[in-house]
Amino acid sequence: MNSEFKIGLALGSGAALGMAHIGVIKALREANIPIDMIAGTSMGALVGACYATDGRIAAMEALALTANLRKITRLLDPKFTLIRVGFLQGKRVENFLKPIIGDRNINQCKIPFAAVATDIHSARQVILTQGSLLTAVRASISIPVVFVPVHYEGRYLVDGGALNPVPADVVKSMGATFVIAVNVLNDPKKRIHLGLTGNKKSRRAPGIMNTLIQSIYIMEYQMVCASILKADIMIEPDVSNIEVYEFHRGLEAIDAGYKAAAAVIPEINRMLNGNQII
Repeated sequence: MNSEFKIGLALGSGAALGMAHIGVIKALREANIPIDMIAGTSMGALVGACYATDGRIAAMEALALTANLRKITRLLDPKFTLIRVGFLQGKRVENFLKPIIGDRNINQCKIPFAAVATDIHSARQVILTQGSLLTAVRASISIPVVFVPVHYEGRYLVDGGALNPVPADVVKSMGATFVIAVNVLNDPKKRIHLGLTGNKKSRRAPGIMNTLIQSIYIMEYQMVCASILKADIMIEPDVSNIEVYEFHRGLEAIDAGYKAAAAVIPEINRMLNGNQII
């Protein structure tokens, strides 16, 4: 492998679908493809941060594999006095993430890392490369309306997927000369919508939260095409049978990510060894 390359990994948004990123990282590690820097949006920021802290993915995988509806419900902290700015405060999510990510600054990560968020007032992308890692991840995963925005250095930040769902350009700006991007937002027209029991849903009107999240998904998918042009390799796990809120289906998502990455590893090796960058 050409040692002159600096390999950047861009992990995209997708809520529960983003657990596929764990499988992608596992496959890349097994193939001895180094990851020199990571940029993540939303769930991609969470998985990327966990891996960037110490170069290990086992802890995040264990959490994904043991997630169930009861555990997810415990993370919800609605407060009706805050309904004007968001349904959920996000404090329980922060408390849940702290033992995983730790109380550290981003510049203390073993692997250089950036989280992508959106300034809700200026409508500009915010790339977080310093300060609290926990705060950066909390901002990047704050789905608009669902979570209360994160107040950070005078700005109110929400999910980075609103502007950049697959941050291939961000990891390139960090110095990557070869970018591997992971998109878990499959074509909405091809998605198989299932209920929590695994059965196909009826044609009745979806609930307000599902409507909101699915609408965001559709809008973000339209922006993904631009990211493809900024990556040397785009990995797209097939998670079309998983809903964005089905965190209890971690095993399926991880397996999909692993298979998708394994399928393109020969092409990655060919490009790296042959110095053939798209």
